[in-house]
Amino acid sequence: MTARKLTPEEIRRGDRRAVARAITLVESTRATDRIAAEALLTALLPHTGNAMRIGISGAPGSGKSTFIEAFGGFLTGSGKQVAVLAIDPSSRRSGGSILGDKTRMERLTRDPRAYIRPSPAGTTLGGVARRTRETLLLVEAAGFDVVLVETVGVGQSETAVAEMVDLFVVLVSPGGGDDLQGIKRGLMELADLVLVTKADGDHLKPAVRAVSDYGSALHLMRPKYPAIPAQILQISALEGTGMEKVWTILRELHERLAAAGFLQTLRRQQAARWFRAEVQAVFGEFVAADAAVARQSRRVERDVIAGRLLPHAAARSLVAAALGRLDGP
Repeated sequence: MTARKLTPEEIRRGDRRAVARAITLVESTRATDRIAAEALLTALLPHTGNAMRIGISGAPGSGKSTFIEAFGGFLTGSGKQVAVLAIDPSSRRSGGSILGDKTRMERLTRDPRAYIRPSPAGTTLGGVARRTRETLLLVEAAGFDVVLVETVGVGQSETAVAEMVDLFVVLVSPGGGDDLQGIKRGLMELADLVLVTKADGDHLKPAVRAVSDYGSALHLMRPKYPAIPAQILQISALEGTGMEKVWTILRELHERLAAAGFLQTLRRQQAARWFRAEVQAVFGEFVAADAAVARQSRRVERDVIAGRLLPHAAARSLVAAALGRLDGP
């Protein structure tokens, strides 16, 4: 029996079941599902782009899930509709995924104004699901005001998420200067806001020192936008303190970026990078699907491994072979 076709109107009404089915559709690798997903997304495109897109990153143990639950609860309590796209690490051997986000954020899961969607990262560069961008468009079309994209906190996932959001928040644990060596400079350069977490109890004084230390480090870095430096703040997600300040900073920063034209430029650049990434992905799929090109790929790969051919030359020959197949016999 054929599944009932999804309609754009169902998504725009914010029907949670329809949204879940649509996300499953865009994550599918079946050719027929991809055609249906593209048709649905194309119809919804005019109704996307109105949400504030926020990336959340931090090393394991920095309190990302606790923060997202507390911050998401604050936002829904303020009348916002919040979607959380949590990218789970997948096993490179089995492809299995933990998908434990709904266990980690129990209160937010039960919140009628919140929607949590865990997605396996698979083998995509940086641990970010390839279809996360499309999922983001779906939840925007469904009327969500704020979309939080949580990274796995490993590899290059931070860069991949930063290339699909408006604002990037980095969470760090208290510890001050002792932790500075463990924070990648590249990660800090992506940050619009750095949050020192766990600023409560015995961690309060270390958190205060950490704000000073990280603040000094940020001062030495070139800001992402002229005259708009990254900010730093201490919070306690456990106690719920600092959530209103976090939202005030992010909202005001978003407004400043939009007023200065930076936000529009950023989204255009992200769309261009998305297109280029898809060109590479689609070409890779074509190479794998076309038997003749796949054989050529294996031949030139053996030559590269044996040291008989440079990788660049091998790649050019493969592209030439693929173009020949596209032109026909």
